[in-house]
Amino acid sequence: MSATSADSAAKAPQHGFFGHPRGLSTLFFTELWERFSYYGMKAILAYYLYYSAAQGGLGVDKSAALSLVAIYGSSVYMAGVGGGWLADRVFGSQRAVLYGGVLIMLGHIALALPIGLAGVYAGLILIVLGTGLLKPNVSNIVGGLYEQHDPRRDAGFSIFYMGVNLGAFIAPLICGFLGQQINWHLGFGAAAVGMAFGLVQYQLGRKNLGELSDRPANPLPDEDRGRILGRIVGVSAAVVVVLVLLIVLGVLSGEGMVNLLSVLSVVLPIVYFTVMMRSDKTTPVERTRLVAYIPLFAAAVFFWLLYEQTSTVIAAFADTSVRNSIFGLEFPPSFFQSINPVMIIVFAPLFALLWTRLGTRQPATPRKFSGGLLFIGLSFLVAMAASQSGGPDDKVSPLWLVLVFFVMTCGELMLSPVGLSVTTKLAPRAFAAQTMGLFFLSSAAGQGIGAQVVKLYSDDTAVAYFGILGAIALGLGVLLLVLAPKIKELMAGVD
Repeated sequence: MSATSADSAAKAPQHGFFGHPRGLSTLFFTELWERFSYYGMKAILAYYLYYSAAQGGLGVDKSAALSLVAIYGSSVYMAGVGGGWLADRVFGSQRAVLYGGVLIMLGHIALALPIGLAGVYAGLILIVLGTGLLKPNVSNIVGGLYEQHDPRRDAGFSIFYMGVNLGAFIAPLICGFLGQQINWHLGFGAAAVGMAFGLVQYQLGRKNLGELSDRPANPLPDEDRGRILGRIVGVSAAVVVVLVLLIVLGVLSGEGMVNLLSVLSVVLPIVYFTVMMRSDKTTPVERTRLVAYIPLFAAAVFFWLLYEQTSTVIAAFADTSVRNSIFGLEFPPSFFQSINPVMIIVFAPLFALLWTRLGTRQPATPRKFSGGLLFIGLSFLVAMAASQSGGPDDKVSPLWLVLVFFVMTCGELMLSPVGLSVTTKLAPRAFAAQTMGLFFLSSAAGQGIGAQVVKLYSDDTAVAYFGILGAIALGLGVLLLVLAPKIKELMAGVD
């Protein structure tokens, strides 16, 4: 770490939150409330879209509703690329988080207003822009609280990650209950209130975050700042105007917009790979490692394609085919969205302990990625079995979904944290930060492709849908297992 970074970390209060820098508590609760708002809204969004007007919903075709939710998730991750750039060159991470939180809150307020699809579109655009600013930068601020070799650093990120999952666990219970049992707009309003809580405590605790993240890491030169920002604003405004005109004139429909974003989610990572592979700043060894990274990235794309269907297809399956009661107590289908974060909280330490105990005997990264694909494929086969065991008037036990989420979580813990780690190791030095952004684009691409795939789902096609996707994932997992030795060789010494 540079002297400047070390000085900044030292100036942040270094004790006050379970032996960690005081600022960690600020970021812990900021992320908890931001994830509360994100997952609370997402838990009820599909239902609100496709439920009939008599049920208080908008009556959108179910396949179109699931596709819209999927492309929204994809857009959030694509927006993170621009959010990271604005923080590095213009705002600094702290202000990016603040501005992002305000946009997210306004987005949830738009959803909370009873103005139909106009509120949905306006709200989702604001939330995408806000999350793009907040999500990639709040983690950066966490890192800035510690010197590079501070032994508390990994534990600090673990505490921070706990905030993510606590927010994700609580959100569907509160927003889901208010939205599905009382009024949809109360559920969205609760998400807005959660983000407001996060903003208030963030502002009160900003003084504990140190100085480094309060300014751009690589600011635009003063003489070029106005010209570059003006060009960005001009091009962005022109794109928005053109898209609005195309929609108003009927040239581009809502479905056309979804299709456009799906294509963009795939093109963007391809452009990233091409630029890095062809750059003079990428050494021959780094280029070889990038080649090794391509099949891992592709595996991550397919993993997220299936995994992120928890808030689309799995949510729809839970709504129509799974009994939403236990011990005689009924609950809204959105409550099922709380299962995964609970399992992450319980099983993440066990997986970390497993890798530690295995030490040098643990599977190589490509084999772990293969395990992620095998588990996610198996989870869809479990969903297929569940869909076969029920009938039109005979909903299946909720324990089926518990099993689906358990198997999915095992896959997530084999691929997601491992993917973050290997990305930092395989990244070309000149593109280190951008390569981390590239890993997040695997989720964007997966959900972008998913926006097209989920259109194939219906109650009548459930068995074939889950079975085919599960079988493909298993096949890709086996293929990656076979290719693992060659990929390991191309990784050129990286574990």
